[in-house]
Formats: sequence, C-alpha cells, structure tokens
Amino acid sequence: MKVQRSTGEDPGSVRYDTFEVPRQPGMVVLNAIHYIQANLDPSLSARWNCKAGRCGSCSAEINGRPRLMCKTPVESIEGEITVEPMKAFPRLRDLVTDVGENWKVAKMIPPFTPRESGEGVWRFYQRDVDRSREFRKCIECFLCQDVCHVIREHEAEYVGPRWVVKAASLDMHPMDGLNRSKFMKDVGGLGYCNITKCCQEICPEHIVITDDAIIPEKERVVDVHYDPLLWLVRHVPRSQAQLEVVIKKVLKYVFWVALVAPVVLVPLYYLAKVFFPLP
Repeated sequence: MKVQRSTGEDPGSVRYDTFEVPRQPGMVVLNAIHYIQANLDPSLSARWNCKAGRCGSCSAEINGRPRLMCKTPVESIEGEITVEPMKAFPRLRDLVTDVGENWKVAKMIPPFTPRESGEGVWRFYQRDVDRSREFRKCIECFLCQDVCHVIREHEAEYVGPRWVVKAASLDMHPMDGLNRSKFMKDVGGLGYCNITKCCQEICPEHIVITDDAIIPEKERVVDVHYDPLLWLVRHVPRSQAQLEVVIKKVLKYVFWVALVAPVVLVPLYYLAKVFFPLP
C-alpha cells in the first residue's frame, strides 16, 4: 500500500510511503490503515469514527477515486493500493483534510421556514414526504464536493453538490414556504454546475444528486428568474392597490419617454439626413 504523507499545505512536504500490509479476508482499506498505524508507522494520521459507513469521516481518494475507506474492500482492488487525501480541501496532515469551509456554507443557506396554513391544519401527501426524505440519507462525507471539478479545479463561487442537496431538501419540504432560487442563483453559484453527474456516481448512499436535487433546483431558478411568461404572470396586479402601483410605474415611464425622446430623436434625424436622402 502506498500512502501520501504531508504536513499542512507545504508542497515540499508531500511524499509517498510504501507499506507491506498482509491481506486478510474481509479487509477494507481502513483496516489496512489501522494495521500501518499499529504495526509499521504510528505517526500516520487518518480521520475515522464509526467503521460502518455511517459517519462519513474516513473519506479519501483510493487509486484516484474518492471513496470511503471503510466501505472499500481490499479484495476489490488488484495490485498496489494508493491512498491520498481529498484534493478539494486543504491538507492538515497525511490523510486528514480541513473540511471546515463546508460548515460556513451550511450557515449561509436560508433555514427551514414554515409556510402559513390558512386552515390551521397541515395537510400534505406521502409522495411529498418521500421526495425530500431521500436527501436525509446524506452522511456528509463530502465525497461529492471532492469529485466536483468546479470546486476541485476552478475554485468558482459554487456551494457544491452537498449544499444543493441541502437546499433542495428544504425547497421540497411540503411545509416549507421559502423560495431559495435567488440565493442559489446569486450566492450559491448554481449556474456553474454543468451536470456531469460525477457527484451522483460517487455518492456512497446512492442519493440521486443530479437528477433529484441539482436539476430541479436549476429548473426552479429558471422558472423564477428567466421565464418571461411566468414573469408576466407574477406581475399581473391582483388587487386595487397593486393595480395603482402598476399604473403609476407605467405613467412614470411614459413621462420620461415623452420627455427624452424629442431630445434624442430630433438630433438623430438631422444627423441621418446628412448621410441619407430622408424627407
């Protein structure tokens, strides 16, 4: 087994150490890391917790693919195994990375906001419950964040797949009444995602991230901010007060057009007569 070693973000400290680890039936990569720590090099740093694929702590890149070490059988890999830290996050030491930026993003997402119920009783269908329940399976291993090329290579202002899933789980909640499309468009950088589905393929909980979360969120942004028909529908006055506001805006625009048009159009007319045979 070859393990990448480093101390902080210093590129000069990066090296690869090779260890001989005896294969055993049922062994996973995390077991091999523990064998190295116990028998070969106790200074090797790695993050882990449950050893059952439920905490998401032991995320790493195994032969170049982001995976959980506790769910990757050694038997499934032929030849040498190379274990590296997640490349999308700052290195702390060896296989341990700093994922603290994710918690800052989590605080930015508008929280659950219950909608008003006119009858005082909440009613919703089971299919609405099932739709957002899928997203609660996330164990926050951040493998989807690691594999996302927008975060990994371009460092764009994009919150990443994990937090699009979080926003989708709130937007699709049958009791939530807040529209997060403006946040996802202006702050979340949702437009940077080009739907390669790499995050969906890598998810250890098999959450259909792209099809069930990212695409619906993109559609919601388009509907709210770019669809001209829906824009007209939203701006149709539904009360006397709204109608008066619209009339005042229209009269204001008409006034300014009538005031500015002669000042702009008359000089343009005489300038055009110089070059073209106008009446």
